[in-house]
Amino acid sequence: MISSLSFSSSSSTATLFTCSTAPRVSTSRISCFVKTDGGGGGVWRRSRCPYLVLCTSKLRGVADMLDEENSYSRGTAAAPAVAASSSVSDQREILHPQTFLDARSGEDLLLGIRKETEAGRLPINVAQAMEELYLNYQNAVLQSGHPNANEIALSNMAVALDRIFMDVRDPFQFSPHHEAIREPFDYYLFGQKYIRALVDFRSSFLGNMSIFNEMEKKLHQGANIILVSNHQSEADPAVISLLLESTSPFIAENMICVAGDRVVTDPLCKPFSMGRNLLCVYSKKHMNDDPELIDMKKKANTKSLKEMALLLRGGSKVIWIAPSGGRDRPDPDTKEWYPAPFDASAVDNMRRLTEHAGVPGHIYPLAVLCYDIMPPPPQVEKDIGEKRMISFHGVGLSVASNINYHETTATLKDPEEAKMAYTQSLYSSVCEQYNVLTSAIHGKQGLKASTPTVSLSQPWL
Repeated sequence: MISSLSFSSSSSTATLFTCSTAPRVSTSRISCFVKTDGGGGGVWRRSRCPYLVLCTSKLRGVADMLDEENSYSRGTAAAPAVAASSSVSDQREILHPQTFLDARSGEDLLLGIRKETEAGRLPINVAQAMEELYLNYQNAVLQSGHPNANEIALSNMAVALDRIFMDVRDPFQFSPHHEAIREPFDYYLFGQKYIRALVDFRSSFLGNMSIFNEMEKKLHQGANIILVSNHQSEADPAVISLLLESTSPFIAENMICVAGDRVVTDPLCKPFSMGRNLLCVYSKKHMNDDPELIDMKKKANTKSLKEMALLLRGGSKVIWIAPSGGRDRPDPDTKEWYPAPFDASAVDNMRRLTEHAGVPGHIYPLAVLCYDIMPPPPQVEKDIGEKRMISFHGVGLSVASNINYHETTATLKDPEEAKMAYTQSLYSSVCEQYNVLTSAIHGKQGLKASTPTVSLSQPWL
């Protein structure tokens, strides 16, 4: 799902830096702020009562979720079943068709999509995307080799299609600051469960667990944590939470993602985005798609910027941003993946917001490697509704020590030079960590890929 930070610029000059992967950092003067781009395994069971959904009132009954599936070595597709709270009846939920939750097989799911399309309740383009999503997800989960892979794929997709269908019928509107919906239906656990089935934990790695523990302590003491990161797929937030859930649960569940407009408008993304804490913005890359909407988008981004400032003043906030303004993509010639260049103005704006919050704030470089499970399209697409390619694969996450702006730029007098130097420092650290994760996962070196600055572990095994 989600996230990158971008700015609308009046002018822009690009300066290239080098790092061991593929290095670039750009700078631009900002007139308006922000952008972003939004999983778990286990087995769901069908509920006899109406499924729980977002609403302002409570719902009737308890949704029957199946027994927790035992995962082998906690490292494959299975995961805890999602629990929902019991509540009073809700009219919207009662009238909601149980088309997908009643499915007993994949064929039932596909027939359900066609039935709702023929009834005029599903647009053809959304129906085609849902069918494609089911087939790709099923194939990916089967790659795990889990003995209950078919059941896992069926139960997860039944709930996913149900949530997508429900939102098509009654679209949810995101506010500038969206808080994860945990009841009466827990969208966060739904998303974690869905993505968990795609993660091969046996070949996944966490870098510098001790620094994540340090961050948790600072958050509990009232400080703010900013994670300046690369961004690889819609599943990034879920992957981060899955790799941290056993050792850094506060970060896993409370992380706020700077999220682009596409993940809060795409019908296939929205249910997953509803389970994340978001600061919703319009992407710089899509700011000019419709000239008539530019002013509206800039005003919305300014409002989100104010929301962020208010959140930081409260302290104990952990915010994940990707100052590249979008997802990483492979080099068109070498096909090699690398962290996309950071926008120096985006980094500097985040740094100033953090410093002016009135509470301690710390900025950490974070590296994410997970493009295999849900890679983006080769090029940035203007239209909503990208094709979802999905795989079962190992993923990686690493963080390095916080980088202090004033210490890094102490000898520099020119503000622009200092801004670029600080951005380069963060970017170089992300690149360094990313290379270690690449060696561990794609180079098959595993824990042996650890370096003096990046210590790999697998706390879930």
